[in-house]
Formats: sequence, C-alpha cells, structure tokens
Amino acid sequence: MSKGVAITGMGIISAIGNSVEENYHSLIENKIGISRISNISTVHADVIKVGEIKKTNDELISELELNSDNNFSRTAMIGTLAAKQAVENAGITSINEFRTGLISATSVGGMDMTEKHYYDYFEKPELVKYITCHDGGDVAEKIAEELGLKGMVSTISTACSSAANSIMLGARLIKTGKLDRVIVGGADALSKFTINGFKTLMILSDDYNKPFDNNRKGLNLGEAAAFLVLESDEIVEKQNKKVLARVSGYGNANDAFHQTASSENGDGAFLAMKKAFEVSGLKPSEIDYINVHGTATPNNDLSEGRALRRIYEEEKVPDFSSTKPFTGHTLAAAAAIEAVYSVLAIQNNVVYPNLNFETQMEEFDLTPQTSLINKNIEHVLSNSFGFGGNCSTLIFSKS
Repeated sequence: MSKGVAITGMGIISAIGNSVEENYHSLIENKIGISRISNISTVHADVIKVGEIKKTNDELISELELNSDNNFSRTAMIGTLAAKQAVENAGITSINEFRTGLISATSVGGMDMTEKHYYDYFEKPELVKYITCHDGGDVAEKIAEELGLKGMVSTISTACSSAANSIMLGARLIKTGKLDRVIVGGADALSKFTINGFKTLMILSDDYNKPFDNNRKGLNLGEAAAFLVLESDEIVEKQNKKVLARVSGYGNANDAFHQTASSENGDGAFLAMKKAFEVSGLKPSEIDYINVHGTATPNNDLSEGRALRRIYEEEKVPDFSSTKPFTGHTLAAAAAIEAVYSVLAIQNNVVYPNLNFETQMEEFDLTPQTSLINKNIEHVLSNSFGFGGNCSTLIFSKS
C-alpha cells in the first residue's frame, strides 16, 4: 500500500457548523442543516429546502474584518474562513516557509454578487468593483491574499467533483516533488443561479433528500467551504507534526455519457474507484466505510450503486452512507466537505448514518447504514461525481 500524503490541518463551515468540531458533533447527534431559504429572496423559498449557512454577508465581513469597500463574494468569504481554520489547525505560522500552493475549487464563484448587482452597474459606478469577483479564479486569489500566500494559486471547476480533483492534484504535486505543502479544498455559496438551474433540471426535492431510497425525489442544494492542508513527509518529520490522516488513493475518469447525467452502469464511477485502488495499492475489501456521492437523484444513486456492485462483484459492499441529508449538496465544495468528514470518521472510528432512508432500491440489494455505529476505520473511500461525467474517487487512510 502507498503511504500517501499527510493531512495536517482541516477547516470547514457548512449548514451544520462553523468549525470542524461543530460539524462533527452535528454528524454524530443527527443535527441536520436542511431548512427553508432565508438569506436569498427567491420565488422558490417556500417550495424547496436547502443547506444554508445561517450567517449573513455582513456577519461574514465582520468576522473576517474586511474593509467596508471590499468586493468579496459570499463564496470567497466562506472559503477564506475555512482556509484560515485549516492553516491554523495545521500549526502554520509562516505560510511561505516552504514551497506552498493553494488549489481552490468552485462552480458558483461570485455569481451571488453578479445576480444582485447586474442591473445596477451602469447607474452605480461604485458597484463595478463586483464585476471582477464574478470569476471563479477570484475566489482562490482572495483566499491566497488573505493567507499571505505567495506561491502557486490555481482554481479547479469540474462541477461536483471539483474539490476531489483539487485534493488529487495537491497530493500529486507533493508526491512528484513539485510542492512541499498544498492547501486544497473548495467553496460554493447558494445563489439564485444555481437554485433556478437545478430547478430547471427538475432534480430538486421539495422535501428532505433520501439518498439510495427507492422513493427518492431529488437533492437539496447546500452551501459550504472546506480546506485541508496536505504536507510532505519531509515537513512532517522536520516539524514533528501531527498527521490527521493520509490521502492514500485517488482516481478520475469521465464516462462522457451526457451533459448532466451519469451513465446507467456507472462507467465513470467504476473507473474512478478502480484507479483509486490502483494508486493506493488497497483491495476493495480493505475499505471500512464508503462516503458515497449519494445525491438522492434518481440517476446518480442508480449509477453509483451499479458502480459499487461492479467494484465489489460478489463481495459484500462495506458500510456506506451519504452525508448530504445533513448539509445538502454543496456542489464544488462537496468533496472537500466529505473529505473532512472522512478524516473525522477515521479519527473517531465512526460510520455516519444515511438519514431519511426507508425503502431499498429495487435495482440492487444495497442498503446504506442508517444509524451511527462505532467500528475500527482504517480506510475510507469517498466518491464525488460531477456534471459532464467527471467522476473522482479519493481514499483516506489512518496514519
């Protein structure tokens, strides 16, 4: 088995907590973050439920101590909060001491500011500053600036697999000796753009989402940000750092089936998992817990379930669950959120419950874990699949 890349710090803000500790307690105490929309004025407010961070933009500005004339999008603000938490958690006091990079994932970028001010740009020159924050890359630049980071800064946007690809790229940069330390993760805020877009696709649920349930209706959108600090063994040994877990495997594949749907047989998902096992040197039977993508859409759960059956063939599929009933589907941030949850599962030897499940899907004999259980967790497999068929799998292992 590959030793993997060390994870030395984590930070997160989501609908179920404003820190790693708050998120973990919500997960083990069944405290969900799905509610009606309160921060956005939309005609869908009373129709759908979302995983919303209950902080206004003004509260976020105050917490970050930003200047009143800032042009931060909500995505950049929650991303900065999570990244700062991760850096602090890793005990980093000199951000540029080693060759350090930042790889940030987003799909929404600064869309919340664009849709808010779009019609006023010509009449109010003071709002023109928000045009530049529309770009997804601006989120990464803002985070790097707030961290004081001078090294490599990059953005990944592959829909819902974005943060998984951020983590994968960061691990590869360290393994190949290009960088010594990489801050990886993602952020996405809720916006009318995404609410309307997913509503048009007819994959939003008007109730709480039910992953892998035969009667699932669709997903609940969410907003969140999470970042992890990846470091080389040289830094870990030199600074005698605590290793939270390791990124031991990763894989990416594209089933090229449809713009938004996964192939019915889960070709991309199957290949991504297969590649992750090859990188890690692990066998499927060595996985103790699978954090499935589990969006609760008819297509995703069918595709992912069939991919799991293909990977495990006649073997028993390990305990698996989706944590999206807690947070909603946080789009580009999802894989980073679930990476934090995967590391916490390893640290605390727990499998989280797949909430709201009632009836097994008729297509296969897979039943998610529906209650919190304690067991030894050495390896966690985490799936993230995006629009366009971009499928990514990460494997996290105990240090």
